Amino acid sequence: MAFPLSVLDLSMIDSGSNSTQALYNTIKLAQLADRLGFTRYWLAEHHNTNMLASSSPEIMIGHVAQATEHIRVGSGGVMLPNHSPLRVAESFRVLEALHPGRIDLGIGRAPGTDPKTALALRRSRDAMNADDFPEQLAELRAFANAGDEFPEGHPFRSVKATPDDVELPPLWLLGSSDFSAQAAALLGVGFSFAHHINPNFAVPAISLYRTAFEPSEHLKEPKVILTTTVVCAETDEEAEDLSASMALAWVRLRSGKPAPLPSPEEAKAHVYSAFEQQILREYHNRRQMVGRPEVVRERLINLVEETEADELMISAMIYGYENRARTYELLAKAFDLKSPIPAK
Repeated sequence: MAFPLSVLDLSMIDSGSNSTQALYNTIKLAQLADRLGFTRYWLAEHHNTNMLASSSPEIMIGHVAQATEHIRVGSGGVMLPNHSPLRVAESFRVLEALHPGRIDLGIGRAPGTDPKTALALRRSRDAMNADDFPEQLAELRAFANAGDEFPEGHPFRSVKATPDDVELPPLWLLGSSDFSAQAAALLGVGFSFAHHINPNFAVPAISLYRTAFEPSEHLKEPKVILTTTVVCAETDEEAEDLSASMALAWVRLRSGKPAPLPSPEEAKAHVYSAFEQQILREYHNRRQMVGRPEVVRERLINLVEETEADELMISAMIYGYENRARTYELLAKAFDLKSPIPAK
């Protein structure tokens, strides 16, 4: 079974390292994914965490696109409630102008942070309490169409998102619920479902999206990207060892004590409390694909068949650049990806 493989990168900060190195690792991993034949490389938005360095995807998209040749680069995603729709439209038109045909605009509804940090980002308690995501989306779409979709008399009708002679990149809605699925369907845009966040709801959400999809001038048929977490190594035992890092990181996050990604040795030495063991059991319930290449390949194919996704996006939340890179190399070989870059 053939389907495109892509990458979601959260710029993980490894224990003993720092944010600067995490961001440089992201660029190196993107260059590797480009050489290996992956389809997309998306960058996330998270704030006020010492676990992730991915606070500004639009800046990282520019750097990654400049450092690569063929792979599409996008946001996974821009958290729209944190931003002005006009600012998002202009940022991504600039990116599209500089890297034509290679930019994706993934939009999310969640804040990507805690409530206090969201308030600092939005600068308004009214904005914190407003459930105006549909209105923000409509505003973004209107700016994408030179303001022509604003009704007569609207104060923004004369406002143009510049550069105004550049198309907005393809729009994707990200989510893990029926809200995002239905919104993407009604807008006629692509839908990216976060299986690693809500694995049990993937099938109903994607089914709802396909059933409710209304073709638009930008997308004639529904298109689904499914994002999941993978840990792949030469042996099942090595993969299990590597997966211990993210397991402990998840426990710390759910316990309100986020920290840089621990090494496998640190994770295996950790003594879990009864409460942490409960979180751990929940975490391992279908949230990670762990194993040697042939095992992971079979599980991923089964997942795509079960959900009827069009494309699979991989997040390798693994300690150490070399281990993350090895996961992508093994996956590229297992799925027989073809490099678009001639060997030198």
